[in-house]
Amino acid sequence: MELGIGIGWRPEIADAVEALPGIDWVEAVAENLCTDHLPDSLVRLRARGVTVVPHGVSLGLGGADRPDPGRLADLAARATLLGTPLVTEHIAFVRAGGTRTASPGLEAGHLLPVPRTWDALDVLCENVRIAQDSLPVPLALENIAALIAWPGEELTEGQFLAELVARTGVRLLIDVANLHTNHVNRGEDPARALDELPVEAIAYVHVAGGIEKDGVWHDTHAHPVTRPVLDVLAELRARVDPPGVLLERDDAFPPAQELAGELTAIRATLDAARKKGPGRGQGAGTSGDGVARIEPAGHPTAPPAAHPTAPSPGPATDAARDRAAVAQTALLSALVAGTPAPEGFDHRRLGVQSRALAAKRADVVAKVAPELPEILGDGYRRAFLAYARTRPMAAGYRRDALDFAEQLLIAGRPTDDAARRRLTTWWRDRAAARPPRRTTRLVRAARAALVGR
Repeated sequence: MELGIGIGWRPEIADAVEALPGIDWVEAVAENLCTDHLPDSLVRLRARGVTVVPHGVSLGLGGADRPDPGRLADLAARATLLGTPLVTEHIAFVRAGGTRTASPGLEAGHLLPVPRTWDALDVLCENVRIAQDSLPVPLALENIAALIAWPGEELTEGQFLAELVARTGVRLLIDVANLHTNHVNRGEDPARALDELPVEAIAYVHVAGGIEKDGVWHDTHAHPVTRPVLDVLAELRARVDPPGVLLERDDAFPPAQELAGELTAIRATLDAARKKGPGRGQGAGTSGDGVARIEPAGHPTAPPAAHPTAPSPGPATDAARDRAAVAQTALLSALVAGTPAPEGFDHRRLGVQSRALAAKRADVVAKVAPELPEILGDGYRRAFLAYARTRPMAAGYRRDALDFAEQLLIAGRPTDDAARRRLTTWWRDRAAARPPRRTTRLVRAARAALVGR
């Protein structure tokens, strides 16, 4: 399956994506699409023969629980609607708590890493098989970026991915920006990961931008692609010709010409690596065996380790799932509810991750409920971050927006009477069992107009 060069389709840049030259395919966040009809832009792209791949973010296949049948059914419906050749998801957990831990359910609102242990691998593999059986097309899984590392890991990233592929036959979506992120944040060598993983299983590749702050790389998808990320792409191309390469951008969207320039840089990187041949001379340094290495500061490159002896694979036991549930709940609770950090984690990095989760939560709530920053003005972000410190998300961003507004109103905020009335009306319109009728909305609008005179 040859995909070619693509770009992430987002509603904010739909027109620009349609106008970009040389786009062979696009990827759309699955959860942002309806299961029974498509946005007009995607309909037009498909009519032109552009492949659309749905990219899921909410299954949480690395989580302790088996995949939710409803989420799987929705992803399958979107795949059928799009006529896609495959669907993609992440090697991550996104929620924790619940019945296995007899604790409230918690939502991360983000992709969090699973430990690279045999126990976690057993759980992941069984979850992947369940998903594969529920989907009408092949599944590919993406390696994620991480600010934190689990203590006591037993496999490298490449070994973990190789074992996952061997056990399930799943395809891989390799994000070279995430390999770079883990290089900066965790001292992991991208070239080593590429040496160890089965490159023949790659379905396609992600390229995205980020930014470094205080020695930590943030995979923002809101900044230009950097040269080190393109260097990792060249490393990958020196090993295999990937069926597809896609540029991701999720925020702070630049003008169309800048997107086109980034796509040109990606094509040039692939072409240069192809012409250079299989010598793998793309990195910042070269080891004694002639393989290029990208050296993380303070972390000398080691040769690829021999694959550790795997326990006999089998169905994930309830005991393994229970252990995963306890560990993931403790970590997520520390990140979003301020509970003590689990033993063995870097407390500073946990703080960085916690603040990043809260900031993303504030940004997404502002997108799904744009009236809130409009009503609260400059005080929105400060108020939301204060709320998030003591109120973990439990049921998605729209519910989070309602809960935030409710807490403000209970506290008698905002102090401006007009703003508080607007916030009260906004909350009532969305929190009621059914939306207000048109007559009610007109009466409220008329009252607001009279008050404003």
